[in-house]
Amino acid sequence: MRIGIHYANFSVPDWQTRLLDRLIETARVADAGGAELFTVMDHWFQMENLGGPPEPMLEGYTTLGYLAGQTSQVRLSLLVTGATYRHPGLLAKIVTTLDVLSGGRAMLGVGAAWYDREHAGLGVPFPSTRERFERLEETLEICLQMWSDDNGAYEGRHHRLAETVCVPPPVQQPRPPILIGGGGERKTLRLVAQYADACNLFGESPDVVRHKLEVLRRHCDDRGRDYDAIDKTMIAMGDPVGDTDVFLTSMEEYAKLGISMITLTPPADDPVSWTTTVCEDVLPRLASI
Repeated sequence: MRIGIHYANFSVPDWQTRLLDRLIETARVADAGGAELFTVMDHWFQMENLGGPPEPMLEGYTTLGYLAGQTSQVRLSLLVTGATYRHPGLLAKIVTTLDVLSGGRAMLGVGAAWYDREHAGLGVPFPSTRERFERLEETLEICLQMWSDDNGAYEGRHHRLAETVCVPPPVQQPRPPILIGGGGERKTLRLVAQYADACNLFGESPDVVRHKLEVLRRHCDDRGRDYDAIDKTMIAMGDPVGDTDVFLTSMEEYAKLGISMITLTPPADDPVSWTTTVCEDVLPRLASI
């Protein structure tokens, strides 16, 4: 089992002066320590459960572009891009640029978006759930076309592109991997089966994850997709540092279900030392699961 470090909380002590150095040091520790993935959120406002808009939040792709120059090995992604946040052609260009500047380490993590307050706050349209999922599917189609040899037009219900030119192309060939976040059974997991290289689920319980993966398998069967070709990842719950043995025992249950990577969120008080401990003490044991 591999790990990703998900840097979701920028409210470190004295963040007004220490936000940047804590972020950089955590990313460097994850990079040197063998983490597979380093992610930040795609939000303009901090989420309500982490303090809401009064708390600091950095724009995601600007952050990843900066971190590309501070790291050398770890894959970089948002967990996850909201399909409503950027026009799809621009999103494909942004992820391609990240891939080029990082030497082939970008991933497109994407979902339908959900945080209506930040949309209203900054004046960005927030359509219905149905339309957001339609836009998500068109986003996936457009990115795949942008990363192919087809630079012609795209005509969708919500997006129309005259030319899908993307030069320079991504370093990764044929394209950066695509991860779709969420566990919606009718739409999200169907899109995973149809378009994605990886899914990302919430690790609510082994029973819930087992059920979600069974649904994903059925969608794969319906579309003739190889279920085993999809990387199953999960946002892990529990404390990997405070009680490592208990945490690892719980992760063994998920590994038996097919989860191959977990994402872990450092605490805001000292993300650097926490990530150091995870990489030095937890990751080697996780790797053997």
